[in-house]
Amino acid sequence: MEFNNHTDPIEESMLDARDCSQRRKCYVFPELKFMFLAVLYVMMFSPTEAYDPLDPTGNITIKWDVMSWTPDGYVAAVTMNNFQMYRGIMNPGWTLGWSWAKKEVIWTMIGAQTTEQGDCSKFKGNVPHCCKRTPTVVDLLPGVPYNQQYTNCCKGGVLGTWGQDPLSAVSAFQVSVGLAGTSNKTVKLPKNFTLLGPGPGYTCGPAKIVPSTVFLTPDKRRKTQALSEFLLSFSLLTILLNRYLCWFCDHFHHIIEWFLYAVTWNVTCTYSQFLASKNPSCCVSFSSFYNQTITPCPSCACGCQNKKNCIKSDSKLLRRAGINTPKKDNTPLLQCTHHMCPIRVHWHVKLNYKDYWRVKVAITNFNYRLNYSQWTLVAQHPNLNNVTQVFSFDYKPLVPYESINDTGMFYGMKFYNDLLMEAGPLGNVQSEVLLQKDKDTFTFKQGWAFPRKVYFNGDECMLPPPDTYPFLPNSAYANPIATPAVAAFLLLLLSMW
Repeated sequence: MEFNNHTDPIEESMLDARDCSQRRKCYVFPELKFMFLAVLYVMMFSPTEAYDPLDPTGNITIKWDVMSWTPDGYVAAVTMNNFQMYRGIMNPGWTLGWSWAKKEVIWTMIGAQTTEQGDCSKFKGNVPHCCKRTPTVVDLLPGVPYNQQYTNCCKGGVLGTWGQDPLSAVSAFQVSVGLAGTSNKTVKLPKNFTLLGPGPGYTCGPAKIVPSTVFLTPDKRRKTQALSEFLLSFSLLTILLNRYLCWFCDHFHHIIEWFLYAVTWNVTCTYSQFLASKNPSCCVSFSSFYNQTITPCPSCACGCQNKKNCIKSDSKLLRRAGINTPKKDNTPLLQCTHHMCPIRVHWHVKLNYKDYWRVKVAITNFNYRLNYSQWTLVAQHPNLNNVTQVFSFDYKPLVPYESINDTGMFYGMKFYNDLLMEAGPLGNVQSEVLLQKDKDTFTFKQGWAFPRKVYFNGDECMLPPPDTYPFLPNSAYANPIATPAVAAFLLLLLSMW
């Protein structure tokens, strides 16, 4: 079919797609097929993504919905969803940044603010909120005036985890963008997104066009939707797909429609502990009722770079006013310990019953300048598939793989112990866990009773070396001097008998 002067080429291409779907007689060009699949693969599997085996689908998704047009741009709702099961963003909160594709400015913001205004000298009269090419946005603090608030805003940047409370795992704000154009042809996607939560560790992929978001009114009786426009920049791709790749149109045509009609962008950010810090941020120690030995955290488990600036637990400096005030750069003030970790998790095998066994878990904070709100503790142990009772923590099994149930998340009870205070007499939380034995697998031998992995606030903690775990007395290393003496004594008794 050839285009004529009286027919819209885009409309004609859509007609071709329908004809192709009906006749099933379209030709497929291998070169175009290969190119399209290659582009689709790169979009779906970005090399910037990190991977957490205990939370393989965890990420923070930023959704940018164009809600309305303005004389020189648009108004967008920006929503940040934390889909990570056990990794949140604590105080001082998230920091979001990006680069404008053109020379856009931010006229106004509701529910958030930029940290710098930038050079707005070329504007007379009405001055924009921010003129920087790379704006940096932070959440507003609780208690701001009502006219500055937006749905799910104003939490100081704190994001809860999806596993604890999905309602607290959302943050949002509204932004009015200027000098962006007033049509889909002139609006460009922002690029180079960055996310601090609150420190480094997150890597964000490129913005991608997705279906428009549907919003519910507060009374949940009416639905509203972000703008849907025909994106002309994709018209040529549509014609090619409809004419040459009808096999794709037949099966995945709804996906193409999403790309064609939605003015909503998604940015996916994933976390890597290796990017966040070269050293762990927590360590684990062990003890048991059947051995008096306590296996401590490894020495310098979290690095000893703060050894010169630490403070002893009985130091008179702790009485100084403002000693617990956080610094702007979040520099910790640690208690002097051999491990120099801000957090220590202690796992104590407490009691052994006929059909059950009991564990005590204690979390201690050694940072005098930081408390942890909505903390999480994740442990991996084969007997967590049969937890009978958790006494002072809330508990939720994590089952990323349906056939394996050996991981669980502990977190504080709301308004009781969900806040881990700074180092000191109140800087610890503890609970006990009752587990039912599996007679086929249960044993106290070879350190079986201790966890395989431990995470605090989403970061993996350093465990002691396996050969230092508390061992059963009957499996203790035999004394090379005592053994011959006992043998000789037994031989003497036999000879006398």
